[in-house]
Amino acid sequence: MAKTLISTPLNITTSDTAVSTVSITSGIDSTYPVYEFHYVNINPETAGVSFGFQVETGTDSDYDHPMTTTYFQASHDEADSYTPAFGYSTGNDQATAGDGNGVFSKLCKEMGEGSDECASGILTLYDPSSTTYVKHFVNTSNNYQSSDYSMSAYTAGYINITAAITRVQFKMSSDTIESGTIKMFGVS
Repeated sequence: MAKTLISTPLNITTSDTAVSTVSITSGIDSTYPVYEFHYVNINPETAGVSFGFQVETGTDSDYDHPMTTTYFQASHDEADSYTPAFGYSTGNDQATAGDGNGVFSKLCKEMGEGSDECASGILTLYDPSSTTYVKHFVNTSNNYQSSDYSMSAYTAGYINITAAITRVQFKMSSDTIESGTIKMFGVS
């Protein structure tokens, strides 16, 4: 499949003031088979929190669908005193069965709150309008962690629903998103 981003994002959300969530509630439909969410310079209000996402169908607004995910990371500290590491990050994945529990899938973790500490990445959601299959996603991000090191995170999984996804919500594990931009693109 050729990857072609349309020239103009379908949705742009920018925040210069703290918000508890960023919800994209329109534009996700059968027009494109793939949607990308580019988040740029996402900065939390407090240090040590995670940035995550959850989805919703058109029938309710609970953002609580079950997901099964995996989380790998690569990291290196700026003082070069920590051995660079790459591996599976136990406890940052999800193995959710049955009804959703409102858990947001982590896109990046342990974020710093300083002006030089932020996260950027791309979340790709595949065939969200399908009413036959579960919804797969992948995420690649980089953030400057509160412990003064760079971390690249690789998250992937599936949302265990066959209903069409029409909304995506982003939020921190606690407190608020201090600033940043999220852009949604359709990919064909």
